[in-house]
Amino acid sequence: MASRYPSSLWIRLPLFMLFLEVAFILIFSFLFSYDYDLENLPKGHNIYAEFQDVNVMVILGFAFLLAFLKRFGFSATGFSLLLAALSVQWTMIVNEFLFHFSDGNVKISLQRITEAVMSTAAVMISTGAVLGKVNLMQLIWMAWVEATLFAVNRWVAVSVLQIGSYTSLMHVHLFGAYFGVMVSWALCRPLPDSRAENEKSTPVSDTFAMLGTLFLWMFWPSFNAVLIASTEKKLTALFNTYLGMAASAVAAFSISVATNRNGKLTMAHIRNATLAGGVALGFSASTLRYPWIAMIVGLGAGATSVLGFVFLKKCLERAVRLHDTCGVQYTFGLPSLLGGIVHIVWIAIDSRENLSVGGYSALIEGGALCLSMALGLTGGLLTGFSLRLKLWKEPHATNYFDDQAYWGFPHLAVGY
Repeated sequence: MASRYPSSLWIRLPLFMLFLEVAFILIFSFLFSYDYDLENLPKGHNIYAEFQDVNVMVILGFAFLLAFLKRFGFSATGFSLLLAALSVQWTMIVNEFLFHFSDGNVKISLQRITEAVMSTAAVMISTGAVLGKVNLMQLIWMAWVEATLFAVNRWVAVSVLQIGSYTSLMHVHLFGAYFGVMVSWALCRPLPDSRAENEKSTPVSDTFAMLGTLFLWMFWPSFNAVLIASTEKKLTALFNTYLGMAASAVAAFSISVATNRNGKLTMAHIRNATLAGGVALGFSASTLRYPWIAMIVGLGAGATSVLGFVFLKKCLERAVRLHDTCGVQYTFGLPSLLGGIVHIVWIAIDSRENLSVGGYSALIEGGALCLSMALGLTGGLLTGFSLRLKLWKEPHATNYFDDQAYWGFPHLAVGY
């Protein structure tokens, strides 16, 4: 089948990508240098293994998690790699200018690369909400705007609200989910009847998506602990995240069976809800001192995720035409919101002997949570409307969820 990709983008798309990369190269050449400070080198050496864990999560885990559509596997994995490569570079630039430029300290260290990779998770999450409904140029523009807004969100949270840099990064799931959901809603248009067939999965595509889930599940403790300096708190975060994810996996399996009229498991629930515990524990993994609390949070997050898929997904699609391809609101949005609330409540409980200090800290954390939600919703809505401009050559609805609109198939897609 001949490509149905708009011919006007054959030149515009590669020029757009090369322009961005050349701009990045120029910025790095004039303003950035490597950090060879003897005090920082051991720190970078110590987090290299965890950095690789996070890198595998963002590059491989998310890419395969999105590869569940039967006719969109090339795009899910290929586009994810490109978006991650562009977003990491731009996020490093924005982070350095917001957080370090005033100090005259624009240097590249492994910790700063790790922060950029973790921030890129927001782009990967948002991509899941619009997967199959936008072209590559739209995705690149969305990633550029989102990476910028999330960096600004972190800067306000750290510099104005005075919350920890580590905690500000844990807002990535909430921000990414609701940014993507609002982009999808703003792009809303009648979906053709044929898309129902293309939006389905196959045993092979579901297996690849489950592979992404397994990688994310294995390495999520590193994501929640990599930037924690204290050895005690780092170990606490690792323990709590692992136990919480184990509990969320049990919740996902049990509630998936309970909500199925035939008493069978649903793969969409398993590949998504098993991750909810890691998402929910991002905020408080290093502060919860009792394993049973982490397990309860994980259990609640897994249950919330499955129930969202079962009762909210179709309801919202019919009521407000909110189409979320990958269900990121239920995998990342609701569990992250639950985890943020638990974090605020735990701060208040843990500081009950000094309620004035604890109450103020809880209020600040609540403000940061609301900031991420508000900026994600507003930024996603405006970005979604901007993606409807004719400039981007929005794909026709008949091309939704179909690789052949973007990729060459030398074998003529026989049996595809």
